[in-house]
Amino acid sequence: MITPAELSDGVLKVLDECVGVVNIVVFPGAARSPAGDLVQFDIARESANEVIDRLQELGLHAEGSIAAEQIDLSISEVADRAREEAPGDGDDAVVWAEFAQRVEEDIQLTWAFLAFLTIATLLAAIGVIVNSPILIIGGMVMGPEFGAVAAVCFGLLRLDRHLIGRALRTLVLGFGAALAITFAFALAARWLGWIDAGSLSGHEEIEFIVKPDRWSFIVALLAGAAGVLSVTAGKSSALVGVFISVTTVPAAGYFAVAAALSRWDDMAGSALQLAVNIAGMVISGVVTLLVQKAYWSRFGMRLPARPGPG
Repeated sequence: MITPAELSDGVLKVLDECVGVVNIVVFPGAARSPAGDLVQFDIARESANEVIDRLQELGLHAEGSIAAEQIDLSISEVADRAREEAPGDGDDAVVWAEFAQRVEEDIQLTWAFLAFLTIATLLAAIGVIVNSPILIIGGMVMGPEFGAVAAVCFGLLRLDRHLIGRALRTLVLGFGAALAITFAFALAARWLGWIDAGSLSGHEEIEFIVKPDRWSFIVALLAGAAGVLSVTAGKSSALVGVFISVTTVPAAGYFAVAAALSRWDDMAGSALQLAVNIAGMVISGVVTLLVQKAYWSRFGMRLPARPGPG
């Protein structure tokens, strides 16, 4: 942290009073921009919310700076005792400020987001045409849409209409651009004679994409819960399984190809599959966040304040 000199006493008092904080080091006057003291310390993950909230109440985020990073290796009996004294378990802890920043980054409608979603949809479309589950899975893994879905869940938890609106805008515009480009690709393939109205017939292995049922919704519920847990617990490796479980990108790819081939029933089925998957993930994601919020409320952990206008 960088703390102005006039706030340093209050900041150090917060650190001294909070369970789970160890290895406090102060460099008076070391910071130049903004000017102030440099303070470093280690903290158990499960105590992070309390410390961050109290530091923000002091105005440190406005007058100074707060930055945090994961420690990959710590060999210290003092740190071990701090983790034992901290409430709950680190693997279950949700650092709400970290999650809020993560979803803010994931809903940015960047060229990279559009490129990844478009390439993923194109891969899934080719997989649909050549009846290749491997290509379809590749499209699933590459799709970046879950971050925006998680942002919708977090916005519903905080009743933040601005965040929900931005996340939905990213999803709509992102899928809209990916669908338009994939549709153009499929039209070009049809004009070249590479595909025709019968290209989607006899593909039993991938018919699940256009035939959503109760199991589709259940899978989406499970995937949404697992996805939110993986993000809040910092277990990003679990997200790969989430991507492979849901058929958002394959449904978009199938829809574009079916539209180019004028297969209206397949268009309706794939559109319904896309809606079922997103709805299921949002529902279970919100429920998962509510459970986590209720669990950590026993330890006085709070959600970050909603950002002001602008």
